[in-house]
Amino acid sequence: MASAPSSVSPPHLPDTARELVKILVAGPFGVGKTTLIDSVSEITPLHTEERLTQASAHVDDLAGVREKSTTTVAIDFGRISLPGGVVLYLFGTPGQERFRELWEDISYGALGALVLVDSRRIGASFDVLGLVEDSGLPYAVAINAFPDSPRHHTPEQLRQALDLEAGTPMVTCDARDPDSSVDALLALVDHLVVRETR
Repeated sequence: MASAPSSVSPPHLPDTARELVKILVAGPFGVGKTTLIDSVSEITPLHTEERLTQASAHVDDLAGVREKSTTTVAIDFGRISLPGGVVLYLFGTPGQERFRELWEDISYGALGALVLVDSRRIGASFDVLGLVEDSGLPYAVAINAFPDSPRHHTPEQLRQALDLEAGTPMVTCDARDPDSSVDALLALVDHLVVRETR
């Protein structure tokens, strides 16, 4: 397991880096993509966030995320080194449909995607899951555990509600917690390795 990011950002790749992997961190508006990248990145993350304004009120549904005041308008970017010389380049993608063309550009060259889901707003994930599936990218799903997330959903109910195929990994994580976020990324990496060795 990778250690928590240090407060000093290494400017260069570690000498042990052997595999460089582009990963998308995808999910709907307000699901915690920026938070997850912040929690694991060993470099100072790049953010392209803007304040929400009244002009976007008719397209950015704040139901369930009333406290949200900013949104990613291009990408979030971070980097994390995993054991074995694997370095993940993390690209957080905007979750709104109006950014579909940008999402398609960002996804070019990615080996997989970690799709974050908010169990309070499962329906908000369908468009992003559709984008990922249409792209043909292998993916894992991480249910981001918000403090007021419903506790009565079983993993089987969540898988069924999201219409996930049997082989798609699904884990629970807390995007604020580096260890939990790394575990979610490792679930995706393990899935990619298994697919590669088939």
